[in-house]
Amino acid sequence: MSQATQTDAEQDGVIESVSGPVVTATDLAAKMNDVVYVGDEGLMGEVIEIEGNITTIQVYEETSDVAPGEPVENTGEPLSVDLGPGMLDSIYDGVQRPLDVLEEQMGAFLDRGVDAPGIDLEKEWGFEPTVSAGDEVASGDVVGVVEETVQIDHKVLVPPGYEGGTVEEAREGAFTVDEAVVTLENGEEIAMRQEWPVREPRPTAEKETPTTPLVSGQRILDGLFPIAKGGTAAIPGPFGSGKTVTQHQLAKWADADIVVYVGCGERGNEMTEVIEDFPELEDPITGNPLMSRTCLIANTSNMPVAARESCVYTGITIAEYYRDMGYDVALMADSTSRWAEAMREISSRLEEMPGEEGYPAYLAARLSEFYERAGKFQNINGTEGSISVIGAVSPPGGDFSEPVTQNTLRIVKTFWALDADLAERRHFPSINWNESYSLYQDQLDPWFKDNVADDWPERRQWAVDTLDEENELQEIVQLVGKDALPEDQQLTLEVARYLREAYLQQNAFHDVDTYCEPEKTYRMLGAIKTFNDEAFEALEAGVPVEEIQDIDAAPRLNRMGTAEDYHEFIDELESNIAAQLEEKY
Repeated sequence: MSQATQTDAEQDGVIESVSGPVVTATDLAAKMNDVVYVGDEGLMGEVIEIEGNITTIQVYEETSDVAPGEPVENTGEPLSVDLGPGMLDSIYDGVQRPLDVLEEQMGAFLDRGVDAPGIDLEKEWGFEPTVSAGDEVASGDVVGVVEETVQIDHKVLVPPGYEGGTVEEAREGAFTVDEAVVTLENGEEIAMRQEWPVREPRPTAEKETPTTPLVSGQRILDGLFPIAKGGTAAIPGPFGSGKTVTQHQLAKWADADIVVYVGCGERGNEMTEVIEDFPELEDPITGNPLMSRTCLIANTSNMPVAARESCVYTGITIAEYYRDMGYDVALMADSTSRWAEAMREISSRLEEMPGEEGYPAYLAARLSEFYERAGKFQNINGTEGSISVIGAVSPPGGDFSEPVTQNTLRIVKTFWALDADLAERRHFPSINWNESYSLYQDQLDPWFKDNVADDWPERRQWAVDTLDEENELQEIVQLVGKDALPEDQQLTLEVARYLREAYLQQNAFHDVDTYCEPEKTYRMLGAIKTFNDEAFEALEAGVPVEEIQDIDAAPRLNRMGTAEDYHEFIDELESNIAAQLEEKY
């Protein structure tokens, strides 16, 4: 027996017990987080606990028919993803197996124990070097460019951990991802493909304070509760309140260079809709297919629970790779509650001490580790990149006091609370403006002042104050009716109604209203404030509130969102409001 074969035999173990996705093995020489192949079918798994001679493994596939006595083979490597050209316009499962490739091999129903590389190892890509012989390169530096899609240039990097040095040869032409395209004098060879362990963040030089908004085109988000490029946000909400549609809108319209969409434990029909719709959608900014800058990771609720636990790490690692190229990446995780439920199931099978509602005691730590990988970074190659993470949370029964929502709230700085009552009233996006908040406002206000208008913060604050006042007045209205209020308070309720109906509501399915640029968001809010200011002047001049409410121009505020030439529409509307109210006194 050769030394290599003998070593392999020493590493192999034997299954002792099987409990759902959790398998224990004996006599397995392994380290924590090593990838192993379990049973006669070679099911992929990961070591999650070692105690004496007993090794516990979470298996990423269905374990029915796996029995004690079957072999376990250790690879000696942690769970890693393949990084290189070809990830965009791809659809993966939770451990980066390309679903379209597997479908070609075996049809719609996947067999167990099958595997495929995350990127095509046979395809040749046109590599154009950006360095030449004699140049000095270090870890993380860009050595060449590949046209990955019509929209994105894939920058080939010196892998982290490489010593670097003087370039001996830089080859130009068509190569597979495993072929060396740059050779250094010290013997190191750089290919287009890298591997990186998913649970380890990729290195950066410095984490910076984000000062640029991730413009989403959704008025309530950009106008009242903005998120920064490199920021974190949570979208909690009960079933049917619009979490997935909100994330779809962000994936389509947010001004990120790259979108990584992780469907974590969601219903299969929702992911089917994403998989069918996204390839047909057009990027509204460039006109290219939306998938040319999108990577989808689909791990639906009927897929193995252990793979669900790893899918968010797969997504964030891919996002970090594109961030290292200097791109702004937006990662959508839908939903982190299903991820936490996967952790809870595995934790219970390990017989760990349960925390609140049965979740593991390390729930908060795992959530923090995930969201901490977001941010605006100075990369080790001198470029800047960012990862914005927007995580949907699905609290059972819409109870925001449950552990996943509460622990997420302690971490993220933007909170978009979805409301089932608003959804039932067909108010979309159904974000409750009284419960939502953003802690990025102060650091983003200078950008809005420079790029939109000097009085952006004041106008936003006026809207928030008006909505707060309406919320207080509604309690009185419930008791005594609207007519019992003083006229100025009745007028405040009317202004707040236009804020809710004309400004906060937005039709995702209307060609014009689906996206609202910051300038339009500002102008629309200004038109409602014009009505407010003119109406209160008329009220002070003695005009009855009923006559103010009856002017013809006011209802046209509700049509601002769908106006194609909004500048002309709003200019005319503001002048009509002023003229019609001045006629009253």
